[in-house]
Amino acid sequence: MAQRDRDNLVDELVGYDPLGSDPALQAALARAQAQAWLPGLQQHARTVGSAAFAQLADQANRHTPQLLQWDARGRRIDQVEFHPAWHHVLAHYRSQRLIDMPFSGASSADAPRGRWSAWAAGFYLQGQAEAGSLCPATMTTAAIPVLRKEPALWAQIEHGITSTRHDERDAPLADKTALWVGMGMTEKQGGSDVRSNTTVAYPMGDSGHGGRGTAYRLQGHKWFYSVPTADAHLVVARMAGRAGDANALHAPLACFWVPRWRPDGTRNTVLVQRLKDKVGNRSNASSEVVFDDAYGVLVGEEGRGIATIMEMATITRLCCVLGSSALLRQATVQALWSARHRQAFGAALIEQPLMQSVLADLALESEAALLLAMQLAQAFEDSSAPDKLAAQAWQRIMTPAAKFWVCKRAITCSAEAMEVLGGNGYIESSALARLYREAPVNSIWEGSGNVMCLDVLKAMQREPDLHDALWNALQTMAAGDTPIQQALQRLQRQWQAFEHDAWAQQAQARQWVQQLVLVVQAGLMRRYADTTRADAFVTSRLGPDGCLGVVGASPLAKAQIAAILGASLHLQE
Repeated sequence: MAQRDRDNLVDELVGYDPLGSDPALQAALARAQAQAWLPGLQQHARTVGSAAFAQLADQANRHTPQLLQWDARGRRIDQVEFHPAWHHVLAHYRSQRLIDMPFSGASSADAPRGRWSAWAAGFYLQGQAEAGSLCPATMTTAAIPVLRKEPALWAQIEHGITSTRHDERDAPLADKTALWVGMGMTEKQGGSDVRSNTTVAYPMGDSGHGGRGTAYRLQGHKWFYSVPTADAHLVVARMAGRAGDANALHAPLACFWVPRWRPDGTRNTVLVQRLKDKVGNRSNASSEVVFDDAYGVLVGEEGRGIATIMEMATITRLCCVLGSSALLRQATVQALWSARHRQAFGAALIEQPLMQSVLADLALESEAALLLAMQLAQAFEDSSAPDKLAAQAWQRIMTPAAKFWVCKRAITCSAEAMEVLGGNGYIESSALARLYREAPVNSIWEGSGNVMCLDVLKAMQREPDLHDALWNALQTMAAGDTPIQQALQRLQRQWQAFEHDAWAQQAQARQWVQQLVLVVQAGLMRRYADTTRADAFVTSRLGPDGCLGVVGASPLAKAQIAAILGASLHLQE
């Protein structure tokens, strides 16, 4: 651990244990009965918290991917060169069995308890050290339930998907020891509106008839094609009947498995036009591509492309919540560390009342985000249990709600943590600069804030059983706590008013979903945090004097602040 030197300069915190220093995460794993996974997670935490891993993360983000479209003789290759550090980071993640951990034994009655929570913790720990690697990790994990429904295809790729040995080679699927999966939905004319997609898939062969598991050729484009070097992508395209079909652009949407290499060993004609020059997420490559009769295989039911890809998106949205929670935690940790060791105006920053207010607010935000993310992860595990309705309600309704709010808070709080470090936090070599640049992507990817809020409303309206199950769960959480009960009653009254005013329902969706998440987080804090921290969260988020606009403007008492800061970061210095 770097500490303050005689010139009052404080380096970022590296070489520490992000699991051992996080009591809230340890408690969440204990509640989930994830003890069997704990030794592996402890080793994982020590690795990603090490100074060596911090250096790898820095190198992977400074030396960004480079596109090589042609080889020396003019042959189209569309290769992307990465710094070796990127592959070291990916190799570590894969070695921890995190790719398929949520599905370990999931089809059997004796599936190991806590597998989703353990995976969530591993993902959360990795995200604190290097967030770009979470993109291929997210999509590969999320693709598993979709691909498992295609027995012939799954038999060919299962070993590569679940492998613990990273294979960085650009080679046909059959030659690879490990596979990464990406996804391609977004097109330039539609963005989040996938129903406006124009990419078309035509059946291969003379008959002109395709079907599930058969080959198609794709023509069109994708404006955002995540991880273009992934070994395959799940792509949404229109399922036309034959070449030249005049109704192709109105054909139903379907989902296709599009490998980087064709089965005959030739490179697939997915042509990378350029890599995106992104604000953050610099270590990871994102691209624009054109499909020039690219080879693909239909997965899922014909004409059910959005439903198929949404099964994947439900998990990727959870990953956005976890990833933003990780950024929140790392920003808070770095702010606490710097404030402990930097002197200003005759005292350590952390001893000064106004700075304490800021740090305590950051710590509350981080803990509440973690509790919600881990609650959702456990709901994914419990959604297949006999009494699954409540878990499904958390999964379906609260996942997009949490993605909306937690991802927004990560942006605000990473900026505030940067300010704690002052000018040193604003330079590009600072860890806070990378966190700040990284934070917006989770709010945008897999559906922006408006899309998430509208999705919450849609779920509440169209799935009344889940609506009722969620309200019952929230009423149980609020029992005995007057401020939470009152906030929940206000939500209910507003929802009832929405039934008679469709315009207001949409126009006020952000405000309503924000309050929904705050009520849930308050209930989780009341259930799992100590009384002082729970009181502080309820007062500062739901009370009449609460302030969500500016970090550090919440009405917290001196004793509350002391308790929050004391419980936030446990380090042996």
